[in-house]
Amino acid sequence: MKSVFGAWSRISLVKRIGWGILAGVILALVLPDAAVISILGSLFVSALKAVAPLLVLLLVMSAIANHKPGGRTNMKRILMLYGISTFMAGLIAVGASFLFPVSLSLVTGTEDLAPPEGIAEVLQTLLFNIVDNPVHALMNANFIGILAWAILLGAALRNAGETMKNVLAQGADAVSLIVRWIIQFAPLGILGLIFESITSNGLESLLDYGQLILVLVGCMLFVALVMNPLIVFLHLRRNPYPLVVQCLKESGLTAFFTRSSAANIPVNMRLCEKLGLDKDTYAVSIPLGATINMAGAAVTISVLTLAAVHTLGIEVDFGTALILSLLSAVSATGASGVAGGSLLLIPLASSLFGIPGDIAMQVVGVGFIIGVLQDSCETALNSSSDVLFTATAEYAGQRKEFGAN
Repeated sequence: MKSVFGAWSRISLVKRIGWGILAGVILALVLPDAAVISILGSLFVSALKAVAPLLVLLLVMSAIANHKPGGRTNMKRILMLYGISTFMAGLIAVGASFLFPVSLSLVTGTEDLAPPEGIAEVLQTLLFNIVDNPVHALMNANFIGILAWAILLGAALRNAGETMKNVLAQGADAVSLIVRWIIQFAPLGILGLIFESITSNGLESLLDYGQLILVLVGCMLFVALVMNPLIVFLHLRRNPYPLVVQCLKESGLTAFFTRSSAANIPVNMRLCEKLGLDKDTYAVSIPLGATINMAGAAVTISVLTLAAVHTLGIEVDFGTALILSLLSAVSATGASGVAGGSLLLIPLASSLFGIPGDIAMQVVGVGFIIGVLQDSCETALNSSSDVLFTATAEYAGQRKEFGAN
């Protein structure tokens, strides 16, 4: 068994995931009633979600506590890249919505959902998540609260003895090892997720919203394959696509199937390690990116809001469209504390155009119908760009130092 597992581990994870996808499709077509197969996917995602909060807490605490004075982490550049990407994604989505206007067949069945009533409520939720009880934050995977406590505890322990710092570092390494063990089962987990997706949802429910899906996915692909590479090129002055493709292949692929930025944090951590990035930087930037780097969410909010606007025949001027881009970016950044994520922020954006809440909530219903594809693409874009911009910031810093020498 040990030799078999060793041989399995030596095969590229991407290849193994590809085999898992193929096996999931075949099993869904041949044995659609074998519901037990879907348990593999649920177990894999649950395992990642279980370990992610503890991993973030220990990694961030250890990185800050062990950070040497004068060391560089490139966090300012990373935050700038996160902000630019999210805002530009919203702007691209607005432009695409004008070029390819979409009309919706509005639905019902979302009356029990409670979206935020304004940007103030989003920011209030964000602030209350920051001061959440640390135990409660860990139990409920409140990554804003976990990050806040990890940063505070790490800063408080910077003057601790070396023994304490070593304990933190060893604890972070131990949890990271557990993550590696879990990731080895990614092909089986994705097999189960593919099986469940095909047998539960099929593709028929997406056909009625084909144009909307094309606009959404087209925008996200444009951001991933054109806008993000352009941002990377402007910072590195070299071909960005090898790095972009690697991030999409090794981070975006798993995020697409798990549909959870939080669950993909361990995957991103491992990719950063593989790329040789500074652990002091990515131990903070990756969990932070899973919370605030939300280009995909900005696309979703903008496209679905303007689809409602077009359906109702409301005229939109350039100034209002620009405000929508900014609002979608800010809202997406604070979406992590709101149940339902980006979809429940659509009523907030719709209020810019005077769209009643009941109609806006019907648009949210449309979002849930197409969510099996929309949410997968959104998460893949968000999560893969966390690694992309962390690497870009570090490589740009190295390039600057090299030029100075």
